[in-house]
Amino acid sequence: MVYLEPRKNKGNEIIHELFLSDLSGSWWSLPAALWMDKWLRRSDYPSQHRPSTLILITQNGFHIHLIEDGEAENIGQNGKDRNSLEENGSELSREAIANGISLSDVESEKARLRQQLTLQDIYDNPDDLDDDEDDSDWEPLQEQMAVTKWFCTNCTMINFDGAVQCDICGEHRESEIVKHGFFASPFSQEANLTQGASEVIEKYKESLLHLPVSESWTAVGFDERMLLHSEVEMKSHPHPERPDRLRAIVATLAAAGIFPGKCQSIAAREITQEELLKVHSLGHIEAVELTGQMLSSYFTPDTYANEHSAQAASLAAGLCADLASEIYCGRAKNGFALIRPPGHHAGVHQPMGFCLHNNAAIASLAAQVSGAKKVLIVDWDVHHGNGTQEIFEGSKSVLYISLHRHEGGRFYPGTGSAQEVGTEGAEGYCVNIPWNCGGVGDNDYIFAFQYVVLPIAQEFSPDFTIISSGFDAARGDPLGGCDVSPFGYACMAHMLSTLSGGKLLVILEGGYNLRSISSSAAAVIKVLLGETPEYAVDNIAPSRTGLRTVLQVLKIQMQHWPNLSNNFTKLQSLWEKYLLQSKKRRKKRGRRTAVPIWWKWGNKRLLYHISRRKLHLKP
Repeated sequence: MVYLEPRKNKGNEIIHELFLSDLSGSWWSLPAALWMDKWLRRSDYPSQHRPSTLILITQNGFHIHLIEDGEAENIGQNGKDRNSLEENGSELSREAIANGISLSDVESEKARLRQQLTLQDIYDNPDDLDDDEDDSDWEPLQEQMAVTKWFCTNCTMINFDGAVQCDICGEHRESEIVKHGFFASPFSQEANLTQGASEVIEKYKESLLHLPVSESWTAVGFDERMLLHSEVEMKSHPHPERPDRLRAIVATLAAAGIFPGKCQSIAAREITQEELLKVHSLGHIEAVELTGQMLSSYFTPDTYANEHSAQAASLAAGLCADLASEIYCGRAKNGFALIRPPGHHAGVHQPMGFCLHNNAAIASLAAQVSGAKKVLIVDWDVHHGNGTQEIFEGSKSVLYISLHRHEGGRFYPGTGSAQEVGTEGAEGYCVNIPWNCGGVGDNDYIFAFQYVVLPIAQEFSPDFTIISSGFDAARGDPLGGCDVSPFGYACMAHMLSTLSGGKLLVILEGGYNLRSISSSAAAVIKVLLGETPEYAVDNIAPSRTGLRTVLQVLKIQMQHWPNLSNNFTKLQSLWEKYLLQSKKRRKKRGRRTAVPIWWKWGNKRLLYHISRRKLHLKP
């Protein structure tokens, strides 16, 4: 930007300041100033407006005095001593200008040399002009504003100072959700539970009194040492897989009297290398163990480890293995593994996606060691469990079913298309239900369970069922972008509890909104304790994209599971109805737009409104 600003000095003389603010220091800056000086002094320019002084001001704040004959004098950085120059105007000689420039004795040699630069020196050596000096005397913003920010405890999203509640999830800046779980008010910073929250807890506890009494018990696997797994390096944004995830769930269960209380814990142990070798390669195991000798390390840019991570991953895998054995052998009715780090992205050779060891795969093999011949793994994490699929894609003894966002491979990790059905003679033992968009909610998930998951699972007839329970498809999750409610998770858990004689293990995977993950986990554990959510399967109406995805999966999987044929035929007719209704709506919109829009303002406006069905003529 180049602009000329005329003003008068104390001697009532006209001074023009030429500002070169965008490309100052480039080759044309000085010629432009000289041309401007010449133009202002041309003979036809009004003498009363003719300047006695022209000052070239560059972006780095360096000022040049152009006197009448086109010669130049440096008047210093940021216009130092400009007042003395303006007071004397054109009567000042070059020597007087030079002597009038005084810098502090503490200024560097570089600054003193710059005072001695001539116009030719500046032109020949533009790089000698630095822009690291203070130019606050002419810059529009004299100093950079300090922007303070804070990160939401609930969802980790960034907010700017001044906001009391999170712009994304609405949680209060000083929320006590980590201390009290989802019973804490999202709108206040009360250190203790409010009276309203206490009443909610009492009602929650009362609902547990009506659960059926069982001789067997629900086991929970948890160990506080898993909280030591955290990211050491401080980055611009908190890592979503953080210890507060477990703290919020445990706080919720404790406040509700579920754990400790209704559920019993099992002792934690570290998994052995022999058990890990059934799932992972030796290189994978050694790489994870090596992190115990380092303060901070990364397997992938988003998969961190610290000196405690190897032990945390070993404890998580050990708890899953022991829970599977306890449940299958009948010493526990079912169980929930409150563990981290998660595992379903960890493959044979590579930790990734926040995951170190594949806990679901380890639990599956532990159940088989205990006597289970067929194991079902249902993964409802919003991300595809690429690691679990890789481990079992050639096995007929483990059926893997995943419901996840896929969007044509654009959603992390990019795997899990409906065409991935298994390999090496195990085609059909890998079932992927890939959603093509975000926002998928309860109806679509329950609909997929009704027409795909349960029919295939019942035909498979598993001896043991595992849920890779990521809650990042929950409403409000910052990574998932879906809309499953705690009630939706409870319904899906209840459907799966009818399989394998109720021998069900739920393993925590993802989920990064503390309020969503804690309420959803509590809803699932209540199902494990015997609660039956009330839902009418016949009244479930899927979205159009949900129906299309289920139809796509049925068309592929009925080649391997013939019992799906009837469901495909039924839904095919439903899809044709959707298309017919859509065609009618498009035709209706086409009729509405057939009339020219300018009729609306002319003498045909009555016909326009009639055609748009805003007015109706009586017969």
